[in-house]
Amino acid sequence: MLSIGQLATYAGTTVRAVRHYHAVGLLPEPPRDHSGYRTYDAATVVQLVRIRTLAEAGVPLARVREVLDAGPAEFARAIDGVDRRLRAEIEERRQHRRRIAALTPGDGLALPAEATAYVERLRGLGFSEAFVDGQRDAWVLIAARMPEQMPVYMRLKDAQLDEPRTLELFRLLDAAIDADPADGDADLRRIADELVSLSEEDDAHPPLDGPDVMPEELARLIDAFMVKSMPRGRRLLELIEARGWSGVSQMERTPDAQG
Repeated sequence: MLSIGQLATYAGTTVRAVRHYHAVGLLPEPPRDHSGYRTYDAATVVQLVRIRTLAEAGVPLARVREVLDAGPAEFARAIDGVDRRLRAEIEERRQHRRRIAALTPGDGLALPAEATAYVERLRGLGFSEAFVDGQRDAWVLIAARMPEQMPVYMRLKDAQLDEPRTLELFRLLDAAIDADPADGDADLRRIADELVSLSEEDDAHPPLDGPDVMPEELARLIDAFMVKSMPRGRRLLELIEARGWSGVSQMERTPDAQG
């Protein structure tokens, strides 16, 4: 008779594995000696070797008993099913490896290449890291929700960086991030006026090749992110609303203003 350690050694596995096979019902509990220890015979060694062989071949433990008890035809079908599953898993792992190989550090981790280039251009124009990080994180949210629209967004945004008016607005927003609230909100009023002016122009002459309308819940999420990262962000939203518009990421006329 063999102890559990001897059984594991003979079968080329571990005591922990043997106990697990007992726990899941693959290996029946053996009789115990007068001291309460499990005792095993040669037949159990053979059974355990078969279990280990199937498990190491990739057969799920939940199907090992089915395969062990199957006749030749059923065995072949079961193994074929396991083989198909393993092939699918191998292909999935290959795809994971391709995705891992394509990962880039920093801004490119969660952004498409065109958005990464846009963020890098902002950095090159001298904007603060706080402003650039806020822009980057907003585009991460948009890319996750509207990936097919990112090329359109980035083409428009990249063109806007060539416009002095946009650059001036961005510099005002950048300066407002860390501005002292005690200094008043003249800067925020100027920003709100400019945002509303630009939105009115877009409303009157929408771009022919513009992106799809941003989903409302996404716009709210980005605005909430702006409020959290910009101490006076909520005040900016209030000033925009006082001018008959709402939001920042997807500005729309308020119902009262439309009426």
